[in-house]
Amino acid sequence: LGEFSDTDGVTLPHGGTGFGRSALRYRGKIFAMFVRGALVVKLSGQRVDELVAAGHGARFDANKGTPMREWFTVAPDSPLPWSALAAEALEFARRD
Repeated sequence: LGEFSDTDGVTLPHGGTGFGRSALRYRGKIFAMFVRGALVVKLSGQRVDELVAAGHGARFDANKGTPMREWFTVAPDSPLPWSALAAEALEFARRD
């Protein structure tokens, strides 16, 4: 997801430990991250509903047992391009 490196307001993952260590941020807010090898993006709740219904993945739950309404985990076999989903998440972050 290096295509975001020159995008105004976007910071790339900084490493370290803990939540968000592999995250792309827009003005400090996480919009996409890798968790356990899967892409997780923040989108509108309605868009997440659409993607889940279409079988492209599931709501992200951060191992707490409660799926998060606006966070989507892309299924490994989803044909959707990760960069397009990350770009969609960036647009959502810009509106938020």
